[in-house]
Amino acid sequence: MSAINTTNTPRRVLSGMRPTGVLHLGNYMGALRNWVELQSEYECFFFIADFHALTTEYADPSQIKASVQDVAMDFLAAGLDPEKSTIFVQSDVPQHAELFTLFSMFTPLSWLERVPTYKDQQEQLREKDLATYGFLGYPLLQSADILLYKPDFVPVGADQVAHVELTREVARRFNQLYPGEFFTSPEAAPWEMSAILEKARKLAGEPKASMRTQFNAHQLYEAAQQTKKLSPFGVREILPEPQVLLTPSPKLPGLDGRKMSKSYGNFIMLSEPEAELREKLKTMVTDPARVRRTDPGNPDVCPVFDLHKVFSSEETQLKAAHGCRTASIGCIECKSWVADAIITTIAPMQAHRRDLETRPQVILDVLENGKARAITRAQQTLDEVQHAMGLA
Repeated sequence: MSAINTTNTPRRVLSGMRPTGVLHLGNYMGALRNWVELQSEYECFFFIADFHALTTEYADPSQIKASVQDVAMDFLAAGLDPEKSTIFVQSDVPQHAELFTLFSMFTPLSWLERVPTYKDQQEQLREKDLATYGFLGYPLLQSADILLYKPDFVPVGADQVAHVELTREVARRFNQLYPGEFFTSPEAAPWEMSAILEKARKLAGEPKASMRTQFNAHQLYEAAQQTKKLSPFGVREILPEPQVLLTPSPKLPGLDGRKMSKSYGNFIMLSEPEAELREKLKTMVTDPARVRRTDPGNPDVCPVFDLHKVFSSEETQLKAAHGCRTASIGCIECKSWVADAIITTIAPMQAHRRDLETRPQVILDVLENGKARAITRAQQTLDEVQHAMGLA
């Protein structure tokens, strides 16, 4: 069933990040940099997903609390502005867990089992026992995270589109099971409503309809369609389906050439000291065909050059590509140039982070204020959901 949107609310964005400790370059380029840009254009809610961290770290959650503080500090250091964005911790807003529970009552098990990352992560994290309800259900918790704030858009990379599609399916199923309020526009004529009530009476098998007759939203909506009087009528759905906002995410390899990830241990932190950053980059894999210093290389297959594409100027990229192909430079020299570019990018963030480390109360205040704002918005949705499901 389609719906007519009569609301005129500002466009809203919602996204979150698991607290895995200090953030790395992949977190910044894949999500955080984009969030900083979005907050000037949208009403933004950004949260630290500590419930999601428990889905894989339930056996030893001792580091989660400290990781939450690290992530919050990196959020602010990278440029998230608490005056423009609501920044909060997932577990501080109990409505997340409650909506997740309500969603679990009507979501088919098969929907969760088909999420691509379910089996992928089980393969990648074989050392952990992930045969749990929490791990299977984390995409549904993600749906609750999103729908609780009724965002217009969810900024994600291509690998997360399936999760947003599941969220859209959950919203669709909820709206089908628990339709919202049927409404008429101010310009609707009384005789038009009479025609719709008469059609609804026939569809429902009622002997006679009046303005006091109670029809559910589905019956009235179908009647409006069949009487061709849909334009001034519609159903205000409780949970609108969010749209994907694809995040431009450049290819950012880790030190071993695979995607940069904490799971692989191949990352460079946003707060990495310069000397350690340069040492790490010296170990990064390069074009495997370039065995000796005098061998020409191919920058198109070199992970180091992928970093150049993200961080280096066009002039440096041209110089590195030419030097690699002609063997006029060695890989260590090439890596030093990309190190220069990365350091230039993250130096302002590191300075801001050092300042925040001396003022821990700032982080606590930001999260406390974000908690209050998030709870206010989340409870509005939860009240509607509970009412529709007969719980309030």
